[in-house]
Amino acid sequence: MDPRFTALLRPLLKFLGERTITSDAPLRELGLDSMQAVELLFAIEDTFDVTFPEEDLSDATFATAGSLWSVVQAAMEAQHGNASGQA
Repeated sequence: MDPRFTALLRPLLKFLGERTITSDAPLRELGLDSMQAVELLFAIEDTFDVTFPEEDLSDATFATAGSLWSVVQAAMEAQHGNASGQA
């Protein structure tokens, strides 16, 4: 996962503590609520210069850090032709 992505996530995950954000980190269990998910969505769109298709705005997308990062990568690939960053 891109360090910019985890930097956007960290302040919204109030139960994360000092742990590392891994791809299987359950975002809701770590404190991400629906209002923060919207805030995060806008931050990701601004940071990575992408727009998410409506079908990707689901609970499944925001289930884990990895599921969200996969959608970010797919959006970058579709809109910019390259999905930089590591899975």
